[in-house]
Amino acid sequence: MKKLVLSLLAAVCALLLAACAQEEPSGENVYQVYYVSKSEMKVEQRACEIQADSYEGRLQELLELLAATPEKLEYKAPLSYGFRVLSVFLEDGRMLIDMDAEYKKLPVITEVLVRAAIVRTLTQLPEVDNIEFTVEGNQLYDANGVRVGRMNGTQFIDNDGSEINTYELARVKLYFANADGNRLIAAYREKRYSTNTPMERFVVEELIAGPSGKVEGLYPTVNPSTKIISIMTKDNTCYVNLDGSFLTVVNNVPTEISVYSIVNSLIELSGINKVQILINGEVPAVFSNSVYERNLDIVTTLEP
Repeated sequence: MKKLVLSLLAAVCALLLAACAQEEPSGENVYQVYYVSKSEMKVEQRACEIQADSYEGRLQELLELLAATPEKLEYKAPLSYGFRVLSVFLEDGRMLIDMDAEYKKLPVITEVLVRAAIVRTLTQLPEVDNIEFTVEGNQLYDANGVRVGRMNGTQFIDNDGSEINTYELARVKLYFANADGNRLIAAYREKRYSTNTPMERFVVEELIAGPSGKVEGLYPTVNPSTKIISIMTKDNTCYVNLDGSFLTVVNNVPTEISVYSIVNSLIELSGINKVQILINGEVPAVFSNSVYERNLDIVTTLEP
């Protein structure tokens, strides 16, 4: 676990600027640093040689480069848009970057491009697998109200802001009901999804959609009218806030089975150990627990 609180400099040191000024820098410590184009419609990259040997030193240099005005005026430094980086936290390959409230004032496309430039630059560090952004400790949401989850450099393409997110094939393990509605059966589902959608939301959306019909013997566990109000994960606990439709039973499936359908499916994702399900922001009295852990005692297999 490493924590680094950074105070960004107004200008980068001359040594770093010289390292990026080379036409073709070479060596083991050459990184592509990404900037926002002057038109603010795409990201541009420049090869820069980093001097530091330690993770902290390389991170500091890259952040300074991301904050410094490039020599080519058609580029804009992603960390020079008026907001501040409050902290950078790294644990087990997951980086958390906390911005101040000015970050939320960025125009929609500019914000996506700034985020893309930062992610594509910093995930080149071998210690960093993915990055998540927060604003003064709060989850970051996109223009559509969808939480922006963990990202890596492959989730962004070199295109205009409206197409900055790509689609990937996900394989998730979902738990649906058996014919009697009293047990759960695990089934894998492969489907392409927008990388701008947090995987937790994708899982719950697929549970609401129900079994695909390709496998006989699986039955819905969640009322298809259920609406997702919000989903967020913090400290290995996933908080799922649904509307009241969730409490309306479908296919004679008890609410407890519906709950564990969500809980078991979400805990299959890495980084989630517990789940709290809220209905309109509150824990219903009909729930047996406020926070749930995996329950495999109610899981069975398909009968031949």
